[in-house]
Order: sequence, then C-alpha cells, then structure tokens
Amino acid sequence: MAKKLYVGNLSYGTTEDGLRNAFSQYGDVQSVNIVIDRDSGRSKGFGFVEMAADDAAMAAISGLNGREVDGRSLRVNEANERPPRRDFGNRW
Repeated sequence: MAKKLYVGNLSYGTTEDGLRNAFSQYGDVQSVNIVIDRDSGRSKGFGFVEMAADDAAMAAISGLNGREVDGRSLRVNEANERPPRRDFGNRW
C-alpha cells in the first residue's frame, strides 16, 4: 500500500526530479509534488512524495529526515490527511 510523506524545509532550487532521485534510493517512488505558490510561481518550501510500499517509506524517513539536500536539512515524516473542506454553499 502506498504511503504519502511530507517533505519540508526544501530549498527553492529543489526540483521534483531531484527529490525523486533522493527518495528512489529507498524504494519505488509513485509520485512527487512540490507545492508552488500560485502568485509568485516559486516553491513554498515543502512538498509530498508517495512511496509504493510502507517499508520503503519508513526507510526514506529514517534515511532522509535531517539529511542535507540542496543546502537545506530536510524534514521528512508521514503526511497527515487533509481534513475535508467545509462547503458553505453560495451564501449570496
């Protein structure tokens, strides 16, 4: 079962390909997504990596949390599920 990981403290120069390469040492990477600010077009400094297997995800957390990538020490842990957004409907 796939496990989604939060990756924080990313350098603004870190690319999705670079992140995929770092995580692929620990197992099969299903997806990589660096969150981009819609106004500036720059990275917000965090992203998500989805690993194919739980044991690969745990190995990636152990191996990469605190490790320096592109001049910054990564913060890697299991991603929390986003709570559902409340639908306020059209109030006008």
